[in-house]
Amino acid sequence: MLNKDGVRELAYVVTIDNIEPIPGYDRVEWATVGGWKVIVQKGQFNIGDPAIYFEIDSKVPSDKECFAFLEKRHHKVKTLKMCKVISQGLLMHATDFGWEVTESGGIYDGNETHYPEDESRFLTEKLGVTYADAEDNQRKAPSADKYKKMAQRHPAIFRKPFVRWLMKHKWGKNLMFFFFGKKKDKKNGWPEWVSKTDEERVQNMPWILNDTGEWVVTEKIDGSSTTFTMKRGKHGKNEFYVCSRNVCFDSVDKPCYYDTNIYWEMAQKYDMYNALSKFLEDHPQCDWVTVQGETYGAGVQRRDYSMEDHDFRAFNLVTSDRGRWGTFEMIDELTIPYGIFCVPTYFGGPVTFDTLFGDAEDRMAKILEMATGDSQLDKKPREGFVLRSVDGQKSFKAVSNEFLLKYHG
Repeated sequence: MLNKDGVRELAYVVTIDNIEPIPGYDRVEWATVGGWKVIVQKGQFNIGDPAIYFEIDSKVPSDKECFAFLEKRHHKVKTLKMCKVISQGLLMHATDFGWEVTESGGIYDGNETHYPEDESRFLTEKLGVTYADAEDNQRKAPSADKYKKMAQRHPAIFRKPFVRWLMKHKWGKNLMFFFFGKKKDKKNGWPEWVSKTDEERVQNMPWILNDTGEWVVTEKIDGSSTTFTMKRGKHGKNEFYVCSRNVCFDSVDKPCYYDTNIYWEMAQKYDMYNALSKFLEDHPQCDWVTVQGETYGAGVQRRDYSMEDHDFRAFNLVTSDRGRWGTFEMIDELTIPYGIFCVPTYFGGPVTFDTLFGDAEDRMAKILEMATGDSQLDKKPREGFVLRSVDGQKSFKAVSNEFLLKYHG
C-alpha cells in the first residue's frame, strides 16, 4: 500500500473484511482484507477485527521471536498456493507482538494506537520490515533530495514546528534552502517537479472496480522504473535529468545498481535530450516535460523478455500545463514524432468495467484472472496489467498470480 507520500508500505494495520471456509481443511480458513486473501488459523480472527498485514514481497526481521515460524521460508512473505487456494501476504494478531486491541478498533503497541483508517496504520519501519529481494531494497530505497540533505545537517532547526510548516510549501522550501542549502545538495538532487512512479495494487483499492468511466488496459512490464525530464531554462539552456526510481544520475558514468547504467543507455538509445528539447519547442506553453517508463531486458528483473540487451517503453507523459496525459494521446505525442515507444495496449481502445467484467460477481478475481496471459513483447508470461483512466489521472496495477508464483513465489 502507498502512503500519503506515494511510498510503498509493507506492514500496516487492517480490518478483517470477510472469513471463508476452505473446503476439505478444518484447521485453516481464508481471510479477506481489501482485495487480498490470506490463509489464517481457524478462529484466529473474526470479521471486523483489526490485524497486522504484511504484503507480499516483504521480509520480516529474523532476530524477532514472533517471526520464528517463518524461518523455513527465510522470513520472506511471498505469494503461495496452499490448501488448493492462493494466499497472498501474512496476517498477524496484535497479541503476537504483546500488543492490545482497543475498544475503539485500533491496536495499542504500548506507546501509541494504530488505526486501520489513517496514517497511524503503517508499521513498516517500526517492525523493521524490508523488501524480500535485496535488490529492491537498493532500487526502491528513499532518495535523499536536496532538501533532505539540508535538513540532515541542521536537525535541531528542522524539527521546529514553524520550520516544519515552512517545508510543506514550495516557497518555504526555497526560502530555507536560500539560507541553509549548499551547491553540493543540488547535485544529483531529485527534480522537484517530478512525481515518483509506483502504481497501487488493485487489491489495496477494490472499490475502483466499480468506477463507471472508461479505462485503457496496458501491459505491466517487469523492469526498472526510468524517468527522463526536462525543464525549460533561460537562454535555451534547458535542465535535463535521467533518473531511476529514486536516484538522479548526472552522467552516464555514475554507478547504479546494475552492471552498466541502463538509464543513460536508454537516454542515448532514444536521443532523449533532443527529443524532449524538441517537445518543448513544439509545446511552448509547457515549462517542463517528463517521460516515465520501464527499462527491461537482460539482467534487469526475473524476466529478461528473451533479450540479450535492454529496451525502454513509456507509460507516462506528464507536462506542466496538463499533468498526466491519456494513454492514446501519449502514444500519438511520443511514438509518431519522436520514436519513443509506449507500453503495449489491449482490447483495441478504452473500455468500461461493465463491459470488461460482464456479469462476473467477483470483479477482483476476474481482473486478476485476466492479468494472466502472454506478453506482447515476447509471447511469454506477462507480469500483468496497468489500467489507466482515459484522462490519465487514475491508475492501478493488476499483477498476475500465476506470474508471481512462477517468478516471485
